[in-house]
Amino acid sequence: MKTSNEDPVELAQSILTSRKYKALNLPPETVIDLIRHALDHGLKPVQAVDDAREKLHIIVAPYLGDPDYPQTIKELELMGTFTNADSLRTFSLKMLESHASTRERIPLLDHFYHQIFSVTGVPHSLLDLACAMHPFAYPWMDFPSDSLYQAYDLHQPRVNLINQYFHAARVNGQAFYGDILLNPPHQQADVAFFFKEAHRFEQRQKGCNRAFWQALNVHWLVVSLPATNLTGRFDLADRQRKLVYETLSGLDLPVTEILVGNELIFCIQKDSA
Repeated sequence: MKTSNEDPVELAQSILTSRKYKALNLPPETVIDLIRHALDHGLKPVQAVDDAREKLHIIVAPYLGDPDYPQTIKELELMGTFTNADSLRTFSLKMLESHASTRERIPLLDHFYHQIFSVTGVPHSLLDLACAMHPFAYPWMDFPSDSLYQAYDLHQPRVNLINQYFHAARVNGQAFYGDILLNPPHQQADVAFFFKEAHRFEQRQKGCNRAFWQALNVHWLVVSLPATNLTGRFDLADRQRKLVYETLSGLDLPVTEILVGNELIFCIQKDSA
């Protein structure tokens, strides 16, 4: 029987209540899962907490940047709704610039989605998985107005901001708070985006992408990964291809590969199996 100091639920509280993570309102089950895996691999409780902190830093990736969530939500509340396309794009660009992952995609926005949808078709339903600030690229996606956009993230303030943005931009969509690795969305959709996240999933739990990708009820899974590191000094393309094709090994799913700027994109046709 485990003693109290070996209980993952109790151990998780030291992280969840810490100054670094308390304001993020992360799903407790995420931290509990990280600690449980560490304990199962033989780490002592103190070591398990340290291991969970290291992996949580990778998952949350605070070094990529964030806007001031309360202030930005207040700004949107005062605005109500965007009055024209120019104001929508101006605000959206400001949000995309706040996060390194979306910032580097800005010069490519005018053709980024066209290249993806030339393979998958324009979706009428979309899942944006571990979305970060990506939903703010909505004005460049050119979806039909009735398309359904569902975004997922484990950062509660970010989810709140995206929902406020969807309201102001009159997007037919919703952002959901939770850990998609532990609770993958099961609703059917034409396309799922899983952008610049699969390598972090592997660092969290080696081999976890395979079961996660298989659980998704979508026609197309679009996985993107950085072709170089953030500074552009190191080529990561071969490593990223290995991750994707090892994950898909034996599944007989057709893959169309695209390189757009610094982003390797793998369009995986799931409904062909």
